[in-house]
Amino acid sequence: MNRLPAPATSRIGTAPLCLILLGILAGLMLASLTIGYVHIPPGRLVQAAFGMADPATTTIVQQLRMPRMILAALVGASLGGAGAVLQGLLHNPLAEPGTLGITGAASLGAVVALYFGLAATVPMSLPLCAMSGAAIATVILLVVARDSASTLTLILVGTGIGGIAIALTSLAMNLSPNPWAVSEIAMWLLGSVKDRTFSEVWLALPFVIVGLAALLAAAPSLDLLSLGEDTARSMGLNASRLRTMAIAGTSLAVGAGVAVSGSVGFVGLMMPHLVRPLVGQVPSRTVLPSIIGGGALVLASDIVVRLIAIGPELQLGVLTSLLGTPFFLYLVLHLRRQLP
Repeated sequence: MNRLPAPATSRIGTAPLCLILLGILAGLMLASLTIGYVHIPPGRLVQAAFGMADPATTTIVQQLRMPRMILAALVGASLGGAGAVLQGLLHNPLAEPGTLGITGAASLGAVVALYFGLAATVPMSLPLCAMSGAAIATVILLVVARDSASTLTLILVGTGIGGIAIALTSLAMNLSPNPWAVSEIAMWLLGSVKDRTFSEVWLALPFVIVGLAALLAAAPSLDLLSLGEDTARSMGLNASRLRTMAIAGTSLAVGAGVAVSGSVGFVGLMMPHLVRPLVGQVPSRTVLPSIIGGGALVLASDIVVRLIAIGPELQLGVLTSLLGTPFFLYLVLHLRRQLP
C-alpha cells in the first residue's frame, strides 16, 4: 500500500483554515434555507427559523428546510472526518469509510427494513436497522483490531464485510416481491436528505457528535503512526487502542449518517486530499478541517441538486459520485506516477 506523503511545511495554519471553512459552511447553510419552491425574504426567513413568522412560512423553514440543512452538514462532517482518520490509520490515500465495510453494512440494515416492510409500518425502523447493521460491522472490526496487529488484516476484513453487504443487498433486490420495493430500495441507496424531519436529526445527532469526538481524540496519534507501526510502538503508541478509537468513531458517525441519508459516496475520499496540502500534509491537522469541509461539501452538493432543473430531483449520492469518480481516477494515476 502507498503511504501518505511525508509531512511538509503548512501553507495555511489549521486555525485560519478552519475559520475560512466555517465561514463557507455558514454561508452555505444560509443558502440552503433560502433555496426552495417558495421564495422567502431573508427577514422572514430569520423570523421563521425562530418561530416568529406566520405558520405556513414557519412550517416550511423549520420542518422542511432546516432538517435537510442540518443533516447534510452532519453527514458530510462524519464522512470527511472518518476519511481523514482512516487514510492516516491505514497508510492508504485511497481509504474512506467504505473501506471498512461500515457504509455497506449500514445500507444493508436499511435494505432489510425496506424489504420486510418495516419502514412502511414503523418509519423509524429504517434508520434504526441501518445503525444496527453498522453496529454489527463495528463489533467484528473491533474484535479484529484487538486480536490482530496488522492493519492489512483490518482492511481485508472490512473489504469482506463490504462485499457480503453488497451481495446480500443485491439478493434482497433480486428476491423482492414487487417492483415498488425494488424502486424504494434503489432510491434509498442513491442517498438523499430530502424530506427528512427533526426525528432523523435527533436520532443521528448524538451518535455523530460522539463519533466525531472519538475521531478528533485519535487524530494526534496519527502523526506518530505516520513513522511506521513498529517505530510508533517503540515510541509508546498503543496501536490497538488507536485502531479501536478510529473504528468506533467511524462507525458511530458514519453509521448514523448513512442511517438517515443513504449512501453518499466519495466525500470521505475527496475532502482529506483537498485539505491536506493546505495543512502541510500533517495527518493530525487534516481531521478537523476535513470535518468542517466535509459538511460544506455535502451541503453544497445538496444545494446543487435542488438547483438542477432536469426532471426529477437528482439524488445527492449520484452527484457526489459524479464528482468523486474522476477525482478517484486522478488520485490513482497520480499515485502510479509516484511509484518507482
